[in-house]
Amino acid sequence: MEIGKNLKLLRNRIKKSQEEVAQELNLTRSSYSGYENNVAQPNLESLILFSNYFKVTIDDLVKKDLSSFKESDWKKIDQGLVTDVKGQKLRVLTAMVDSENEDIIELIPHKASAGYTAGYADPDYLKVLPTFHLPFLSRDRKYRSFPIKGDSMPPVVEGSFVVAEFIQNWMSIRNGTPCIVVTKDDGIVFKVVHNLMSSEQSFQLCSTNPFYEPYTVHANEILEIWKFVNYISPELPEVRMDDNDLSQSLKSLQKEVFELKRLVKN
Repeated sequence: MEIGKNLKLLRNRIKKSQEEVAQELNLTRSSYSGYENNVAQPNLESLILFSNYFKVTIDDLVKKDLSSFKESDWKKIDQGLVTDVKGQKLRVLTAMVDSENEDIIELIPHKASAGYTAGYADPDYLKVLPTFHLPFLSRDRKYRSFPIKGDSMPPVVEGSFVVAEFIQNWMSIRNGTPCIVVTKDDGIVFKVVHNLMSSEQSFQLCSTNPFYEPYTVHANEILEIWKFVNYISPELPEVRMDDNDLSQSLKSLQKEVFELKRLVKN
């Protein structure tokens, strides 16, 4: 393990002495020095303490050689960004296949949606879900169907199911793209996404219903993003005519009234 070497590198990056870091972490200098020199191994509580203080994940602290990090890696750490937003390291995506080894679309029922944040990568959770095929979708992409709750995204109403495509590189998401966003706190949400990664390491989530205020979610709080493809609805969307259609309908009605008057008169 690289813990001692990594702790020393991280401390030197912020230009602090062992004494200063130990005081800020409420540790004795000898205890902290022992961790840096690999005389002692920190317990889980100490690892969490170091992770929060130096703004690196426990996984990076324990398993990786931080001296091999590039400037781009340190930039993300300095910004507090620990998620691989570009998908350079393949995101773990557990998916089901049929008897012919073809990808199938898992449907997340309303009753199972509450457990999705815990089970999205668990084969035991996914294998009991209903599945289906949509033959007109691309075979080289992964799709999943999510339940819609509430009235924040008309014309997609509550009780509908959105079919969406898995997004590997979050930086590729264009402003105004409707997406299923799976977050640690809110679970499955369907919103119009605006990409604020370059400035705030976040995404702004907006509703099509103006009653709901936009809000931002930091990339570290997001588990998955799926781009909207189509939806299955129990209701027929309301038909709205534009000005030209309304004008044509009015002319047609006027013509019919004129013909009726003429017939009555004759």
